Amino acid sequence: MNLWRDPERPFVIGHRGAAGVAPENTLASLEAGVEAGADIVEFDVQPNLRLGHTDEPADDAPSLDDALDYLRAHGKVAHLDLKLPGYEAEVLAAVRSHGMEERAYISTTWLATMRTLALLAPTLPRAIGYPRDRHGVSKLPWPPIAGQVGAAAARVAMPLRVPLLLQRTGATVLALHHTLCTTTVVRHAHARLVPVLAWTTNDPAAVRRAASFGVDAVVTDDPRMALATLNEL
Repeated sequence: MNLWRDPERPFVIGHRGAAGVAPENTLASLEAGVEAGADIVEFDVQPNLRLGHTDEPADDAPSLDDALDYLRAHGKVAHLDLKLPGYEAEVLAAVRSHGMEERAYISTTWLATMRTLALLAPTLPRAIGYPRDRHGVSKLPWPPIAGQVGAAAARVAMPLRVPLLLQRTGATVLALHHTLCTTTVVRHAHARLVPVLAWTTNDPAAVRRAASFGVDAVVTDDPRMALATLNEL
């Protein structure tokens, strides 16, 4: 499937459905993402094949089958984020059983998962997430995450990290925290035929900034806001 930016605007990816509108990783959140017009709907998948960001999702959390059924019925692309290694085959089996091979891709921060996916489903897009969001980084402002000096240093270093990260992981898509995206970073990834997703852009300024760098998609808790912002550009 094609994750390259449309000439008009980047794709809009609903984060955990539409986590700014409804409880994340629920059917209500997936519905909110679809209703807002997101091009792609992202959700987290745990080893028990239920949706959830923590390693112990609620017993009543939607199943992977529920999510794929819903998104297939509404003609949406599914972005599955795997939180741990070890259950890649089961996830791929679900994607295939729902006929979503051409309308799904998988992201992770785990090298082992990337390598397993490359072996089991070499044609399925594989996105490496960076940095690993172990402490809810996606919901925090920047630069207070690490301080202004640290944030600036990370941005400067990122163009050098991109080739190494892609080579080491074999990723076919790069998913970066939006503060690490720059025109140079995007250019380095594109030179290696790798599209770039910027997460998580939750205000108009962040959306506009990411779009100006040439990213191929913006990940957001509020797809309606992101679409409205991009349509104004």
